[in-house]
Amino acid sequence: MSGMLDGMNGLSTKSTLLVNRLRKLLFPPACLFCRQSLDSDDQAEGCCATCFEQIHIWPTATCMHCGKPMPDGMAPGPCGSCLSHPPAQSRTLNLYGYAGPVRNAVLEWKLQGHEAGVRWLLKAAMPRLSREIGRDTLLLPVPMPLSRMRKSGQHHAANLCRWLADERDCDWQWQLLRRRGEQPRQSSLSGAARRKNLRHAFHLADGQGVDSSDYRSICIVDDIMTTGATLHYAARACRKLGVPVSVLSLARTSQRR
Repeated sequence: MSGMLDGMNGLSTKSTLLVNRLRKLLFPPACLFCRQSLDSDDQAEGCCATCFEQIHIWPTATCMHCGKPMPDGMAPGPCGSCLSHPPAQSRTLNLYGYAGPVRNAVLEWKLQGHEAGVRWLLKAAMPRLSREIGRDTLLLPVPMPLSRMRKSGQHHAANLCRWLADERDCDWQWQLLRRRGEQPRQSSLSGAARRKNLRHAFHLADGQGVDSSDYRSICIVDDIMTTGATLHYAARACRKLGVPVSVLSLARTSQRR
């Protein structure tokens, strides 16, 4: 009987290998970012060599507060702007520059619901994130206006929090940080108008059962960071919880004033 079972298991394994080979012949693995067929060396990675070279990892030598790159040779610490006008957050972490394959992946995710590229980018950033987000970190997504959430059917920052929480084995809460009313889209405004637009946009909701003393830090998460106004005002609202507040973006655009 055991010999028969071993034989059946062997046939099952061979059948699986055959099916996988046929699948690769009929549907060759494609790069998650450009959809070109992958070479055998790139198939395990999911990203072709060309796209990999075009992914801009955000520098680690940045201002500790606002996350802007520091000039070569500058000592770690706050930049001149943050010394004069520090943001509400104690730390800013940006993972990628919003360009090339990263921009394509974010747009496919937000406009078409294809999340594989974004998930790949998060996974690739885990070694860096493991130093920033621990089990005693509470993740909070930047609230999305209800009209936009209904239209897209997704809460993108909340999805990022959920994926990050799964990877880092930490808590996340999507209803604690709330948005008041509807504000004009930030992308249509200048830097000064963005700050004015969001000055009173965020608040903390009551009755969410969150005890901030359970956490060493709070990290507010967004998909794209531009001027930083959204994350600054979200962090300002969260400082009432009495623990250090940092902010994290999947991608950041080139700096605009």
